[in-house]
Amino acid sequence: MTLAETDLDWDEKEQLYILRLYVAGTSPNSMRAVSNIKNICKNYLKDNYDLEIVDVYQQVDKAAEDQLIALPLLVKKAPGQVRRLVGDMSDEARVLKGLGIHL
Repeated sequence: MTLAETDLDWDEKEQLYILRLYVAGTSPNSMRAVSNIKNICKNYLKDNYDLEIVDVYQQVDKAAEDQLIALPLLVKKAPGQVRRLVGDMSDEARVLKGLGIHL
C-alpha cells in the first residue's frame, strides 16, 4: 500500500458527519428517532459526528432553515451531498445507506 492509499483510507474513516434531527416534541415517533439515530451514530460513526436535535416546537427559526417536509426528519449536511431521511430511523440499513455508510 502506498502512502497516498493510506491517507485516503484515513480520510474516509475520519470524515465528520454533520447531522440535524428534527423532532416534534416528545411524540413516540420523535423519541424513537432520537434513540435510534444516537445508537447508529455510536455504533457506526464513533466520535466522527456532530448530531444536533431540534424540537420544532422550541426552535421554530431552525426548523425554517431546512424546509421540513415531515417529522421526524434527519438532515445529513456533511460529508457529501445534503440528504434527508424521514421516519423514526428504525430501518438501520436504510439510514446507513442514506448516510453513505457502506458495510
